[in-house]
Amino acid sequence: MKLIIQIPCLNEAETLPITLTDLPTAVAGFDTVEWLIVDDGSTDDTAAVARAHGVHHVVRHTRNQGLAKAFMNGLRAATDLGADVIVNTDADNQYCADDIPKLVAPILAGHADIVVGARPIATIEHFSPAKKFLQKLGSWVVRVVSRTDIPDAPSGFRAMSREAAKRLMVFNDYTYTLETIIQAGQRNMAIVSVPIRVNGDLRPSRLVKSIPGYIRRSIGTMIRIFVIYRPFRFFGTIGLTLLALGTLIGLRFVFLWLQGEGAGHVQSLILAAILLGAGFNTILIAFIADLLAANRKLLEDIRMLATDK
Repeated sequence: MKLIIQIPCLNEAETLPITLTDLPTAVAGFDTVEWLIVDDGSTDDTAAVARAHGVHHVVRHTRNQGLAKAFMNGLRAATDLGADVIVNTDADNQYCADDIPKLVAPILAGHADIVVGARPIATIEHFSPAKKFLQKLGSWVVRVVSRTDIPDAPSGFRAMSREAAKRLMVFNDYTYTLETIIQAGQRNMAIVSVPIRVNGDLRPSRLVKSIPGYIRRSIGTMIRIFVIYRPFRFFGTIGLTLLALGTLIGLRFVFLWLQGEGAGHVQSLILAAILLGAGFNTILIAFIADLLAANRKLLEDIRMLATDK
């Protein structure tokens, strides 16, 4: 059994040595533990520092491709290197590496395909109230869409089996955390959560450059999740709402017309027609989007079968 611990990195020459010092070289249940760094176009000495501190494998991007791409390329490299289980952690030493045995235990026991570490969000001092709220909101959205029970969906400290890693495909360029859980839920993978500890803050978050920007991108990510993974519900809800409003306004006009007051309310008739037309078209979009989602699932299955050969 081989465990590979992967770390996506971008200009982490200063913090990476601290993170690597805490990583285990042996974990119960595994014959081999190896480290893999994904250098996402760093302009500092991240790759050289990684090799100097005993990292077994370094995957380098010639230019920055984003956290999601770094994560996915790390999974591909790890599976190609024969990993049976892959653990993903951050280069800023946010997560306590001593919890890795706890993280992989459900996979070794055959109880889970993916395990997500749940941070004690409420007690993390350097998290602002806005960030804590968005963490909870994002986790709630993921639970609704994926039908899983993961309390800390944005957590990047997670373990996955080889088969689970080969099934994942991230479309979002911003982050992989939410989308991978949704995919796992839709593919009926066994996904569980375990409580983990966190270390002190070594540097500001690279994803949260400003609270307004984080809020904007987080809301955009959540909306996109609904559009991609629940398209019929998303567009269907909008369409039915427009149809209902158009019907109510139309009935109001009919009532006034029967009372002999229709001439003064032609605007209501026009608005009702616009809403009914928009609602009908949105319902059609819901069916088309649902067909596209079905095709996407088929393409994901084809991709998985291709990687198995």
